[in-house]
Amino acid sequence: MFNGSVNSGTNGRSEESLDKGIINTASNSIDSLLTIDEVQKTLNRSRASVYRYTNTDSRNLNPSFNPRKLNTEFRSDQKDQLLFHPNEVARFAKDILRIKEVTVEVLNSPSSETQNILNSILEELKSISNKLDGKSDVKHSIPNHLQDTDRKAA
Repeated sequence: MFNGSVNSGTNGRSEESLDKGIINTASNSIDSLLTIDEVQKTLNRSRASVYRYTNTDSRNLNPSFNPRKLNTEFRSDQKDQLLFHPNEVARFAKDILRIKEVTVEVLNSPSSETQNILNSILEELKSISNKLDGKSDVKHSIPNHLQDTDRKAA
């Protein structure tokens, strides 16, 4: 056996380092999911054996979880590519293939335009919240002459 390391990165390519006994796999930045080729290189198995390990069924697009198989992510069409979560590949390698040391490392993707927009929206919401908190503090500081309830009305 070997020391397996599933590294999910964002550059979309795979490289293999067998001299250290560690296999690094990089995947798409979409959800850091691994393709069948990346799983094959990660597990150091043939493509046919990876398909044999995979939990698929020609009659059922998304079969229920099978702890003895390598489970794919949900698909919306039979023609969709099989994608695997790095944690699922690591679970399968550790529990089923009995690979002793399995490490899952998910690297952060570089900021995308969507991420930048979401961050700017978050900052704007924080500033609005701070302004609203400031106004609520003003409402609670009632002048002293209004707090004096012992006075009789004129």
